[in-house]
Amino acid sequence: MEIAFLMDRLESIDPEMETTSHLMYECNERGHTVYFLEPHDVYVRKDEVVARMRNIAVPTGLTMRKYWRLLIQCLKKDELIFETVRDLDALFLRKNPPLNYQVMEFLEPVSERVFMINSITGQILGNSKLYILNFPDIIPETHVSRDPLRLRRIVDDFGGAMVVKPLQRYGGEGVIKVSIKDRENLNSLVHYYVRAYRAYPEREPIMVQEYLDVVKGQGDVRILLLNGEIIGAMRRKPKKGDFRTNIHAGARAYRHAVTEKEKEICAAIKNKLIRDGLYFVGIDVIGDKLVEVNCVSPGGIPRINRLNNDRLEVKVIDFVEKKVLELKKNHIRKDR
Repeated sequence: MEIAFLMDRLESIDPEMETTSHLMYECNERGHTVYFLEPHDVYVRKDEVVARMRNIAVPTGLTMRKYWRLLIQCLKKDELIFETVRDLDALFLRKNPPLNYQVMEFLEPVSERVFMINSITGQILGNSKLYILNFPDIIPETHVSRDPLRLRRIVDDFGGAMVVKPLQRYGGEGVIKVSIKDRENLNSLVHYYVRAYRAYPEREPIMVQEYLDVVKGQGDVRILLLNGEIIGAMRRKPKKGDFRTNIHAGARAYRHAVTEKEKEICAAIKNKLIRDGLYFVGIDVIGDKLVEVNCVSPGGIPRINRLNNDRLEVKVIDFVEKKVLELKKNHIRKDR
């Protein structure tokens, strides 16, 4: 099969700890032809969606480090492959947020011919933190506004600590805890986050969410779902002096057995995820509440693998191969 990965530059990645590198490695080990491209590489030529790609398929049987060194050498070669995207079998869309909507528009015309994970529609619907609003019964109290006065009133009325989240960032970037105990800083922070110096229509809406105190001792749980089914999980505990549970923010990962309540949360969102084409996602749970659904570039495979002596990337690529075959069979029937 011909499988491409669209994401950010690879040179800065630690391949041992990145989900994307493990997915690439597994594709390569199976003998698939693997390509790499960035968002700016997609364009249209003679009515066809085309991409400038680099062939990063290398010999099999290497360690991850040796594999990655050869892969990076492939990126440094001058030759580019101008591939019609329609000719690919599968395309992993794993660029870090924010979503590049122009690329989504380019790729939509070929989305019925190429299996994309995750789907164009699903990524558009699920790329921000607002997606959890589809599940009001299992999330913390949540508000979204671009009005500083309204946001401050929400915090005042709530009375306890709340968490401010920019809608489009990732890795815990910009996430802060606020309360009425520090009104001067609260006012300043809210004005800064919504960009209150701009006209109202140009301001940035932000999410204000109930702070769940159990995060201090228990952290959160990252659960990886494949086609709505649990394939792995880990608990993440924040570093001392912080409440954020993101690994990029210094949190540590621990082995975790999924609880019955967490299974109920996964079951509650399963059908919606599948309908939206969100086949591979990472959800974050604090206590008994769903706090985020990560669908643009979900991570966690390397750490969960290490904690459980597992190889979750095998399950993901098995699924992709199955979906590609199903897609081909459907098109054969339609073309008859």
